[in-house]
Order: sequence, then structure tokens, then C-alpha cells
Amino acid sequence: MAAFLLGAVLLIVQPQIVPSTPVINAKAETSQSVQRELLKKTSQKNDFKENIHSNGSCRQLPQTIIIGVRKGGTRALLEMLSLHPDIAAAETEVHFFDWEDNYRNGLQWYINQMPFSYPHQITVEKTPAYFTSPKVPERVYKMNQSMRLLLILRDPSERVLSDYTQVFYNHMQKHKPYPSIEQFLIKDGELNVDYKAINRSLYYIHMQNWLKYFPLDRIHIVDGDKLIKDPFPEIEKVERFLKLSPQINASNFYFNKTKGFYCLRDSGRERCLHESKGRAHPQVDTWLLEKLHEYFHEPNKKFFELVGRTFDWH
Repeated sequence: MAAFLLGAVLLIVQPQIVPSTPVINAKAETSQSVQRELLKKTSQKNDFKENIHSNGSCRQLPQTIIIGVRKGGTRALLEMLSLHPDIAAAETEVHFFDWEDNYRNGLQWYINQMPFSYPHQITVEKTPAYFTSPKVPERVYKMNQSMRLLLILRDPSERVLSDYTQVFYNHMQKHKPYPSIEQFLIKDGELNVDYKAINRSLYYIHMQNWLKYFPLDRIHIVDGDKLIKDPFPEIEKVERFLKLSPQINASNFYFNKTKGFYCLRDSGRERCLHESKGRAHPQVDTWLLEKLHEYFHEPNKKFFELVGRTFDWH
């Protein structure tokens, strides 16, 4: 009898196994409460010590994610948003939700990639590949169903050309040959719709996947073409979406004639995006551009209907 009672006591006090993948508290209404619940299940005491700074700041799960799109202007958006004192931005693309090896590391690993921030600040990370990755929407939802998402889009045809340009220059820097854009865009005399860069520009397909988990009022779409031409009005809209006090001003932006795009001015310090940004696109024959515009016409129309908004795209 005594042995039976001892076994029962040991069974009751046995510690729970710590899960290696994110778990969602369905009743959590704020990102802070979500984080507390998740950390209880994914962290040990030593983990907390590593994520708390002596000045009172700490690493925390992001409350906002820039989910894409690739070559849409995500870096420019993050840099501009970082002008706000209540924003703490992760420096690199984390690829937590779309890379399996990273995702298996669990939420504590994800938090370790975040910057130190104060309680009043919003932590932001950006990974452009999230938007087109089928598994990501559900994974983000399981972490925090109240997440505020930022999506920056450009004219789909222009985005395709930018996509090619980035890969082309990456190969050039490594002294590796790379085919012309026509070799990717044309197959058997017709537009090669299997080209990955074209698929990434079919916004309505990827948006449908996100809307399965997040209502439209949780996803703010930034007009990437307007952000390039006149950034301040677009950043104002982002501030309102994130419920930030209006701190970013028109004076924070100035046009750099040498680079051909807007740069930032913060407390007297001026900075521009890396030289890899704003590169000239390859010359493409008019008939091929028209093929692209024609192909994207119907997908764009479906996207406009899906989000209840139109964009000045071809």
C-alpha cells in the first residue's frame, strides 16, 4: 500500500515535457500574454537571464512582422519604420517560420534573434519569403493570432524584373555566369509561367492563404511604388495601423539625386540604403513587357477584389 501511494505522488509531481514547437494559448488577447504563456512552455530559468538586460530591456516575440513581398521594398520599409522611437527592429531576416531547421529550434531560438527592447516598444522582424510560403500563415497564427502584419507590394511586372536583377548581381559578384532574363521569361516562344519570379507576383494566390488565418484588418498593405516616390504618406499610414504616436516627419526624408531614391535623416544623421538597392533593371523588349502585363491583368484584378483596393499597376 505504501509503495502504491509513493508511486502516485511521484506521478503527480513529475514535470511536464517541454515542447520543441510553438504552442498557442487560444484565450490570449494580447501579444504580451501570448508571450508569457509560450515562454512558460518553451523556456527554462537560464533562458530568461539571457534575454533580460540590466537596463530593463529584454528580448521579446515580435508584435509585428513584415511578411513580404520579396523585392517589394521590405528593407526600405523597415529602415523607415525604425525612425520611430517606439520601434525595435531585428537587423537580419530571421526565416523562422519558413525554414524548417530554424522552426524546429523552437520559440526560444526565435526570441534570441530579436533585439533588446523596452516594454513600450514594438518589436518588428521582416522576412520577405513569409508571404509566399504556404506553411507560414498557420505557424504565425499559432504563435499569436493577434499579430499585426505588414505587406509591401509593387507592380508585379516590376517585381519580376527586380527579382531577376538581384539574383543576376549575386552571381556576378561570385564571378558566375547567369542566363539573360529572356531565357527565364520565354519558353517555346511563350511566357514561361513556371518561372518562380512570376509565381511570387501572383499576389492573390498567396493572399488567399493568409486570409484563412488573419482578417484583412490585421494586414496592412503598403504601396511599394508610392513608398519609393513619396515615402512619408505611406509611413504615416503604417504608424496609424500600428497605433503609434505620429513621430516620423517629412523632414526625415530627403531625395538623393546621386542614388536616385529617398534617403533618411535622423537626428542630423543621414543614411541611405545599401548600394545593392535601386539597381537598374535589365533592358527588356517591349513585346515581352506587354506579355508580362497581359499575364498579370486578371490576377491583379482578383487581388484588387480580394483586398477591396486598387493599385496603379499595369
